[in-house]
Amino acid sequence: MKRGWDTYQEMLDQVVAWKPHLNLAKTEAPAEGRTWYAYDILANFWAIQSLFEQLPESRLDLMRRGHIADIGGADGDLGFFLASQGLRVDLIDWPSTNWNGLEGARALKSRLRADSVSIHEVDLDRQFQLPESRYDLVFLLGILYHLKNPYFMLETLADHAGFCILSTRIARFSAKESVEIESLPVAYLLDSDECNGDPTNFWIFSETGLLRLVNRCGWEVEAKIRVGDTAQSNPRDSEHDERIYLALKNNRFDQ
Repeated sequence: MKRGWDTYQEMLDQVVAWKPHLNLAKTEAPAEGRTWYAYDILANFWAIQSLFEQLPESRLDLMRRGHIADIGGADGDLGFFLASQGLRVDLIDWPSTNWNGLEGARALKSRLRADSVSIHEVDLDRQFQLPESRYDLVFLLGILYHLKNPYFMLETLADHAGFCILSTRIARFSAKESVEIESLPVAYLLDSDECNGDPTNFWIFSETGLLRLVNRCGWEVEAKIRVGDTAQSNPRDSEHDERIYLALKNNRFDQ
């Protein structure tokens, strides 16, 4: 299989071509009594393509070389794909909040013989430190609303990374009274069982609130897209789930 790509479409073609290798590695369970992460992590690449198409062509270099951090990436599918293309990848997550206690990531590292991938157990709800002092690109996909302190996460990343691809759940309306929060710089704090019965769901931002947060943490938004229910989204109901993807540049780092 060819390594690397020259266009965004070639990037997606490589994802499609590599996925059978991933599926083969997942033929057996990651460990006894454990299951694989239930959602298609690689589907994020289609949203990522839409982001990168808004950016200068030179930004594609970030996906072709360098040192990557995949934070809260479940089984690490995205990181293992990038490693297959020649990048160094740190998978960073915490076993007690990971879908299968990081057994999925460990199984894939072995079965895919991914020597350029390092798995790091880091409690992201503490005053953590990242394994490396500098990353070219960080992926923070679908994890921000699971963190108790999203401000600390984004500020810490700004000390270590030049560029970040972030996705998180957002809401246009509050959960119960359907109060419009779209234009307010706010976040909705979920009750412990209010969203999918998952106590690790915490903060659902309005877009305005999220953009203010990333700006105050030192990031500049270079591109954004919204997917899902972009008309009636709220923090609680799965049928009104909306996500935002942001391409973030850190102006303190040379790109």
